[in-house]
Amino acid sequence: MSLKKEDKTNIIKNYATKADDTGSPEVQIAILSEKIKYLTDHMKEHTKDFHSRRGLLVMVSKRRKLLTYLKKKDNTRYESILGRLGLRGVK
Repeated sequence: MSLKKEDKTNIIKNYATKADDTGSPEVQIAILSEKIKYLTDHMKEHTKDFHSRRGLLVMVSKRRKLLTYLKKKDNTRYESILGRLGLRGVK
């Protein structure tokens, strides 16, 4: 299941770096984190759902790549997004 429209607009509004910002790494990481949180809860209940497990792993990998990109480009924005989302850093 994907995010509801109002949830996604709230995430975009909270993490946007400028007006009408939907593609910045911060917004993409925040949206992926919310989807990962939902799928993690789903996987706790449905342990043999291997298709959703693969989707979860793909999303985690994409978020890690975005975090690595953001760390390379602007370390202050990287530290800020980690603090706001409560994530651990990438190596």
